[in-house]
Amino acid sequence: MPGRQWEELGVDEALQLLGTVELGRIVFTRHALPAVRPVNHLLDAGDIIVRVQDSSTLGALLAAQEGAGVVVAYEADAIDQGAHLGWSVVATGYATAVTAPSEIERYAHLLQPWVEGTASGAIRIRPDLITGFRLRESSP
Repeated sequence: MPGRQWEELGVDEALQLLGTVELGRIVFTRHALPAVRPVNHLLDAGDIIVRVQDSSTLGALLAAQEGAGVVVAYEADAIDQGAHLGWSVVATGYATAVTAPSEIERYAHLLQPWVEGTASGAIRIRPDLITGFRLRESSP
């Protein structure tokens, strides 16, 4: 198997790659411990938008918060497990509930839930820190 190299991504490239996939994982704090949930997302003007279910833990957490929101991390990747090539991006920032009815309606059309149930709204993550890496074949 050819050698592999680990390469850091710049912020612009990391965000561009994040926009090429629709599934990621949101990491938040639940009962003082890290919790991870798979969610689908889209990018909107540099923000990461995810939908939440009515009874989801993350939705309940955001409903209890005010002001700046809650700190979360969002991770998405595209890794070929057979070839051991691909990329991963992590965005860390504050998540807040989307409250404008026009935005909620727009995101409801753009982000279809992957499970049955009622989606109650959307969350906006404003990334403060974006990191990423690519696994690529080494040059000979």
